[in-house]
Amino acid sequence: MRILYVVQRYGESIVGGSEAAARAYAEHLVLRGHHVEVLTSCAQNYTDWADAYEPGTEWLNGVAIHRLHVEAPRRPEKFGPLHRWMIDGPKPAPLFVQQRWAKHMGPDMEGLPEWLTARAVQFDLVVFMTYLYTSTTRGLPAVAGRVPVILQPTAHDEPPLQVRLYDSLFRLPDAFLFFTSEEREVVRRRFAIEPVGRIAGIGVDLDQAEDVAGFRSDHDLGSCPYLLYVGRVDAIKGSLEAFHFFTEYKRRNPGPLKFVFVGESVSKLPAHPDVVFTGFLDEAGKRDALAGSLAMVQPSRFESFSIVLCESWVQHRPAIVHADSEVLAGQAHRSGGAIPYRGFAEFEAAVDLLVGNPGLASRMGESGYAYVEQQYRWDRVLDVFESTADDAFDEFSRRAGRGRR
Repeated sequence: MRILYVVQRYGESIVGGSEAAARAYAEHLVLRGHHVEVLTSCAQNYTDWADAYEPGTEWLNGVAIHRLHVEAPRRPEKFGPLHRWMIDGPKPAPLFVQQRWAKHMGPDMEGLPEWLTARAVQFDLVVFMTYLYTSTTRGLPAVAGRVPVILQPTAHDEPPLQVRLYDSLFRLPDAFLFFTSEEREVVRRRFAIEPVGRIAGIGVDLDQAEDVAGFRSDHDLGSCPYLLYVGRVDAIKGSLEAFHFFTEYKRRNPGPLKFVFVGESVSKLPAHPDVVFTGFLDEAGKRDALAGSLAMVQPSRFESFSIVLCESWVQHRPAIVHADSEVLAGQAHRSGGAIPYRGFAEFEAAVDLLVGNPGLASRMGESGYAYVEQQYRWDRVLDVFESTADDAFDEFSRRAGRGRR
């Protein structure tokens, strides 16, 4: 198949989230024998969408990447108040306000609809990754009905999903590819549709850590047990709350336990003697960090999958996850590899349980590994992708009232 992925950002330096999922799918589909191209922005930073890459076409790991210039980088002083009004103001907001909000959400890519209108028909299938950004809100309507379309919405029960602008958008794809059963249920419930498509998740490589001792040495951890957070240090991801829960835990439970934060810092963490911030780590370093941890903490309330949760299980380590996320709670219960918590008291109890019972932590990690190996091997995930593509071809033909392409 000739496949076009459309996503807001794309590149080796962009880690986590839907962007990493799109890149993983694209590169593994190439290895599967498909021709894959990507349409994306020149942006590297999602907070302002300013150009960081040159417009034009480049190749990365067998994938052709077409980058469009961002005409108007996001200005927080304009977007912030508009976003708050959209989320907290009277409902429904007028359509023109919703459209203005969607444009400011960004990235505002130069010539996006025109590029798709002219070139999408060269592909057998167009796949949009994540519903939120203009790459989808402006891109999907430009190709719907012209070529079979799959939407991987990465939807979860969050305030922006309630914006009425998305009501029509979610009726345009020919098929959906979901990460979890909880995500499918969110879409079914929110939009009152029975979505065509399947649940694939994200493929997870089973590579093992090679230098845990080196990671400990590089960050002066010695033999201390540590909790680990991997991702953006950002209030919306729950990482600041996790920091405060940990510092309160240490006040009540003195001991050698530390908390290591790995990833991009959007919000600055206060200094604390038992908190270590490593910044960005490459994949090998991340594996070492996960393998050496007591447990990985995933404190986000808004997740559609959480790749890092599965990566923790690949390293045979358990996790502590926020129970307010239906997806995380569901993954925890299905795998037996994580403890859901809600509030400080349950966080403290989960940490106490794992600190006091390393054998239990190891058994939970093994259970998580078995779950990932069964559910999220790339060969299985790509089988589901290809079956969903068949669903999209059939639905596209049905809607058009003609035989299958």
